[in-house]
Amino acid sequence: MTPSSDHAEKRETSSGGDGASPARGSFFGRRKGHKLRARQAELIAHLLPHLSLDVTAPPPTGIAELFDPAAEAIRLEIGFGGGEHLVAEAQSFPHVGFIGCEPYVNGMAKILAQIEAHDIGNIRLFAGDAAELLNWLPPQSLARIDLIHPDPWPKRRHWKRRFVQDAAIVAMARVIRPGGEFRFVSDIDDYCAWTLSHLLRSPEFSWMAERADDWRLPWDGYTMTRYGRKAEREGRIANYLRFRRR
Repeated sequence: MTPSSDHAEKRETSSGGDGASPARGSFFGRRKGHKLRARQAELIAHLLPHLSLDVTAPPPTGIAELFDPAAEAIRLEIGFGGGEHLVAEAQSFPHVGFIGCEPYVNGMAKILAQIEAHDIGNIRLFAGDAAELLNWLPPQSLARIDLIHPDPWPKRRHWKRRFVQDAAIVAMARVIRPGGEFRFVSDIDDYCAWTLSHLLRSPEFSWMAERADDWRLPWDGYTMTRYGRKAEREGRIANYLRFRRR
């Protein structure tokens, strides 16, 4: 299978945590697509530092205290792209703290604009590789992790770049509390099968589906992303996989 133009476009704005670790240093020197507008650059320079997590510092013992007021639960979205899903979730659940991980500067600029426009106070951001963030977070600190339409890296030689790997599953199991969830959405059959295979052999997770519609249809309250709507228009059918931390 060759990558569609949609995924090639998405790769410029959202890694889904699937890329190699970015070089350390200035965020502008990391992963950049289209040139930023002046307002976007201003948000990166002045708003992002107030919301960004510093994984070089020791993690707080109570991660809920990263939010004001302290969050009742913490959720993570890996590779949030343009931020539609993450922003909708944060607005729907104001007492939950949300962490968005995205190494691409354009995606970060888009969500910062939405955070400012809607005065959203329960989102924190990490402009880097998801593996670094997972290693930094305290054990059993998350209620849920979402991975929505990640880059499928369809060529065999690139499969090692997919986020869903045995090591990543172990890392997620460490930070998701018992009863918490990992949720995965993709319109690429091969990546769905890959994810299901990897999670089914993990002793830390159980697949929650009981009937076909449990993976064929979005879960209640799911916010369809711009990419998801485009995939539907072009006849690509997504699967919606949910796994519970044992």
